[in-house]
Amino acid sequence: MIDAQEILRYLPHRYPFLLVDRVLEVEKGKRIVALKNVSMNEQFFVGHFPHYPVMPGVLIIEALAQTAAILTFISIEKLPDENSLSYFAGIDRARFKRPVMPGDQLRLEAELTRNLRGVGKYDVRASVEGNVVAEAELMCAYRTIDRKVP
Repeated sequence: MIDAQEILRYLPHRYPFLLVDRVLEVEKGKRIVALKNVSMNEQFFVGHFPHYPVMPGVLIIEALAQTAAILTFISIEKLPDENSLSYFAGIDRARFKRPVMPGDQLRLEAELTRNLRGVGKYDVRASVEGNVVAEAELMCAYRTIDRKVP
């Protein structure tokens, strides 16, 4: 199990954009299971929607991508630094099955199905209480970045 403090070592994201609270399972190079606790205090609920708070689907996909990024860094046995990133390269077959509301606990699952030249393809799924709320195929690229200072 990986707790919140350890997650900060694997992801460059910080509040309010860090969307993974805990990692429950990891099989290096294969799969990962993580959790996101959805709270009424999330900033996006202020405007999405004030009368019926629903977690935006794009943020569910982002939480799944962050989960996949943790698997990437664990699998390559490297921590991200200011010269490396894991970022989206593609999103296919995204489907949203039901709304995610305050109080829900998202179970985030990512399975690495292919890895070629630093681009991983993942089958991802988010569920609440055993019910699938979203699924997709994601492509995430691991890259060393050139940080040019203006």
